[in-house]
Amino acid sequence: MAPSVVFLLLGLLGSASSLPPPRISFLLNSADRPLVLFSLPNVHNTTTLLLSNDGSTLYVGARDALLSLDVSQSDVINLKKKVDWRPSEEEMTSCSDKGKDAEVDCPNFVRVLQPLNSTHLYACGSYAYSPHDAYIDTESFSMINQRDGAKGRCPFSPFQRNTALTVDGELFTATTSDFRGAKPQISRHFSRGRSDVSQDVSVSLLEEPSFVSSALDPSDRKLYFFFSEVGKEFSFVDQLLISRVAQVCKDDMGGQRTLQKKWTSFAKAPLLCRSAKQLPFNVLQDVFTLQPLEGSMDSDTLFYGVFTSQWSLGPESAVCVFRLQDMRTAFAGRYRTFDTQTHQWSPMLDKRSYLGKCGLDNVSDSVLAEVKKSFLTSNSIKPDGLGPIVVSSEYRYSRVAVMRTQAANNKHYTVLLGSSTKWFCLTGAQVVEEIQVFTQPQLVKSVVLSTSKGVLYVGTSEGITAVPVARCSIYRSCSQCVLARDPLCGWSRTTRACTGLQEGDHDDMAQDLEHANVEEQCQGQTEPGRDREISVHLNEAVQLPCLKPSNVATLSWTSPRIKDHTEKLFIQSADGVLSFFATADTFGTYHCEAEEGGYKEVIVSYDVRQVAPPRAMSPIPDTESHPPIGRDESYEDIVTNASERSTTRASAEPEGIITSKAGDFTTFVKEVDPDKDSTLKTDSEDEKADAPTSIHDVQFRKEQPDDLQTLTKEKSYHTELVVVSLLLTTCICILIFGGLHMWRHRKLGLKTNVLESPGDDSRINQSMESVPSLSSPEDPELKVVE
Repeated sequence: MAPSVVFLLLGLLGSASSLPPPRISFLLNSADRPLVLFSLPNVHNTTTLLLSNDGSTLYVGARDALLSLDVSQSDVINLKKKVDWRPSEEEMTSCSDKGKDAEVDCPNFVRVLQPLNSTHLYACGSYAYSPHDAYIDTESFSMINQRDGAKGRCPFSPFQRNTALTVDGELFTATTSDFRGAKPQISRHFSRGRSDVSQDVSVSLLEEPSFVSSALDPSDRKLYFFFSEVGKEFSFVDQLLISRVAQVCKDDMGGQRTLQKKWTSFAKAPLLCRSAKQLPFNVLQDVFTLQPLEGSMDSDTLFYGVFTSQWSLGPESAVCVFRLQDMRTAFAGRYRTFDTQTHQWSPMLDKRSYLGKCGLDNVSDSVLAEVKKSFLTSNSIKPDGLGPIVVSSEYRYSRVAVMRTQAANNKHYTVLLGSSTKWFCLTGAQVVEEIQVFTQPQLVKSVVLSTSKGVLYVGTSEGITAVPVARCSIYRSCSQCVLARDPLCGWSRTTRACTGLQEGDHDDMAQDLEHANVEEQCQGQTEPGRDREISVHLNEAVQLPCLKPSNVATLSWTSPRIKDHTEKLFIQSADGVLSFFATADTFGTYHCEAEEGGYKEVIVSYDVRQVAPPRAMSPIPDTESHPPIGRDESYEDIVTNASERSTTRASAEPEGIITSKAGDFTTFVKEVDPDKDSTLKTDSEDEKADAPTSIHDVQFRKEQPDDLQTLTKEKSYHTELVVVSLLLTTCICILIFGGLHMWRHRKLGLKTNVLESPGDDSRINQSMESVPSLSSPEDPELKVVE
């Protein structure tokens, strides 16, 4: 699994270590961590994002469309207007005829969307493998000019990465400029008062680059392009990828004779992101530029890069931070020179001051000839802290965004937000939270951060997702708010709630990002919890749930019962549930404690009690056979009517009556006032007696007289014996009579032969049993013949 993740970097990591597990995880559509999703049925590949200066409008470049979205409210995204921008049927056919897939390659994928001025946007799309560009009026969001011939401004292929930046109305791009995508170019377009400038093609300045980002250095008037490419300065059997940064001067005019309309200021330097004694993370995935604090120098600008390794078999990645000052130093240092005969790089013995400098438009041809072959620095740019600030062996990050915030101690902390393919989370010295953003894993293509609203907009092939950077209300106690160590959240001692930090006085806020000292920050802010009463029956299986407040907390159960008895009576599962059987040894109180960062707190408490079961009461014989119970004994009245109540159903019993079966009798128990006569009543009195109105009106006798219990048991056994004896006697009688009947029937069957009279041989004995005639009386001809 490769989750998409957002990080929170507190600036506490001096050296890289394996990224710890997230403190809190939220699944998709969690009620505690809601997200805002936007998508249209027929719009896909919403991967080019641009946020307006006021943060109220999000412009989106998609497949065959441009969108203007209203994001003025942080909890909703509304469509303001959509502009269709698709190739014609003829252009689609022409693209297919060139061997490209009509559905995958030939639509118009918008790859560049930049503000040209205060009223217009510039857009460029692949447009059926024939790049087109257009101007967009931001007021009406309509396309006012569409042109072809945008080669070198955006790639032909929708799958090649590119970057673009507009400065003072001029467009700077880094992309490929041919149909095959084999000719990389860094160019300046729409130049004002001067010629457009592109890359010299006589030498290979770039080797199969993959551009990821670009940035402006306003004080030095330089632009930086970040990319990965094949490193030709090393001789390896396999191609070695190297992360680099290239620079050009914004006002580069090109040379007079040499390098006409070509960059004279182009130079590139390796970016090194490596842990000690480890292979480097050599493939650059994304770079975010963090501007310095107000009042600070431009040299304090930071570049946060996401790196992966070409040798890694798993989803490894790292985040390294580079300072602008270190980049300036590298480009002002020594260079390597390229031998066009041997195609080998060799370090220059001395430093050439003009290499990497601006304003070389009037220098000699010999200087420019040296510039053409000496554009690779000798020294690599090392990260701040000499290593990664975050290393993950589980997630392959793809995008990054960074913001600063001021904590309650008035110190500034950096919030790092990174993304992979399925999840989002916040991290620092610990991963503060992890949020599932997508149902299925998909690659995050673009992220835009609105620092004013605290929302991160994520662009994918399916739509736009707005992820709030923080949701402090999920921490419902002071301890959890402090333990989260989220620089965007603090516990308000006045409102007793975890809220976002606002500008101004933070004395009321409880927050400790370095040590998470709950005892110090939450004095007087903790409230004791109440025990939850659990009523169970004897020998019933009991399960007491306890939810972990965070993924890094450990749970433990405490109770006098656990202490006094063997722990074999209790089982604690991995999810914190305590299981046991309800016995006399296990009834009592139980407390679930969570420990995190050395601090313990009770999460939930239970008071397990036994349900008072109704005792099975036996019928009492009438008063004629047995003397009544004395008046001074406060027993309950037990009224029995065996002939009538033995057929009464439980469903027909009055409310509040507790019944229990005893042999063939149903015994009704009701409360008797101890101040009244407790003598047994007669049957006539029973019929007039009122039933109790609730289960609380029932009292149970602690003991019964021995002679009464014995008599009850004897009567019950006698009745059963009589019934069984009667049934047995009946069965025996049936067997005897059945046997006699069968014997008589067999004996009579032997007399079916004709019996003759001894006195007259010619006559049939009239004493023979008559045989039913087979003829009717009207048929005299039918006779019995001897």
